[in-house]
Amino acid sequence: MNRSTKRGSLALMALALSLTTAACGVKKEEGAAAGSGSSAAPGGNAGTPVKLRIMWWGSQSRHDATQKALDLYTKKHPNVTFEPAYQSFDGYQDKLSTQSAAKNTPDIFQMDAAWFNDWASSNRLADLSSVNVKDVDPTLLETGKYKDKLYAVPLGNNAWGMVYNKAVFDKLGIQPPQTFEELFQMAKEVKPKLAKDQYLIKDMTADNAWYDSYQLSKGKGNARTKEGKFNYDKDTWMEWMNQWKELRKGGFTTPADVTTSDKGQDAKMDLLGQEKILIKGSHAAEFPGFDALKPGNLALAPMPKGSKPGGWLKASMYWSVSPDSKNLEEAKKFVDWFINDPEAADVLGTSRGTPVSKTVLKGLEPKFNATDKAGIELINKVSKEGNVFDPGPGNKGGWAKFAKEYDNIVQQIMFDKMTPEKGWEEVVKLSKDVEQK
Repeated sequence: MNRSTKRGSLALMALALSLTTAACGVKKEEGAAAGSGSSAAPGGNAGTPVKLRIMWWGSQSRHDATQKALDLYTKKHPNVTFEPAYQSFDGYQDKLSTQSAAKNTPDIFQMDAAWFNDWASSNRLADLSSVNVKDVDPTLLETGKYKDKLYAVPLGNNAWGMVYNKAVFDKLGIQPPQTFEELFQMAKEVKPKLAKDQYLIKDMTADNAWYDSYQLSKGKGNARTKEGKFNYDKDTWMEWMNQWKELRKGGFTTPADVTTSDKGQDAKMDLLGQEKILIKGSHAAEFPGFDALKPGNLALAPMPKGSKPGGWLKASMYWSVSPDSKNLEEAKKFVDWFINDPEAADVLGTSRGTPVSKTVLKGLEPKFNATDKAGIELINKVSKEGNVFDPGPGNKGGWAKFAKEYDNIVQQIMFDKMTPEKGWEEVVKLSKDVEQK
């Protein structure tokens, strides 16, 4: 993704959202791609057996919908089969990077904006300019381009906000917080009404997305920019760290060990799904997965704001293709089909956000359900005043080391092993080693 995306263009794409379908088909090989090398057979002629390795992250509903789409593709193209691998977002980037280093990247894999520039600039992505993208908003397409070539095909429009347990909120007689001040105060006020191990929200000391929202809400911009700028604002950072320290000390947010146990959209380990917390950050495209944890009990709301909004708009995710694939053309044909075929859209629904083809969207309008409409509403609200996503600097120029060591610092603060004051000193030291562009 890329912050060159204009808010207005994204807003136009948020006028519709499609049906979410959960179904199963292709036999799964969860967590790891099968086989070695990119593909089993060269070429893509009719009748020539082709096996495509494909990997993505997401919730169970996305897994099920994607597998059914793979089954449908094989039904239409009997010579093409798939070796799928999927998992939650946690650990996905590390696994993909390890595969890339071993020259074992899947033929087709889900790509995130935060890594795109690193992958495209290091020749790890195939040119997808031959894919039919005439129905995709040109501004959205720009987010998948590097040096004017398309290396990542966007799969949906998206917005960053909150998912909350509306059923519990209604019982408590409260509404989602509209500002960060309301959020911190609400965490204190509702705790006496909750169970001993239940909280409004988990400790966000070490959560980079939530901190970015907080700094944006203060009108201070993103903490790390795509230009490679270290843009952490000291006063804002110290406020954030001390707010969560106060909430921890008072027992108003999760203990550190509980915080680190949270695993997004995992049926057994997601704190929201277990009702140990009542609010989490969520993209519109993630809502079907959350809803599957607590059907009919959850809802979406914009991120809290300050003098400025705290949420943002973005492309949801992309398909990219390995340049080392032995079946490069077949992989491209699949990506083309995935975004343009109406039957594929029926199966996939909103599992990756708002489908990018305008023709597909128009055909799906009659099939919207409550979950789809919730995603539309969040995107529309954020589009009115939200920011446009900045993917940050990636891993070059010392930022990979910075990210790793920064996470260690904020984790120590969260576990009360380091004071916020000392933490800031360490963060400033780290900033001296990153490339300032």
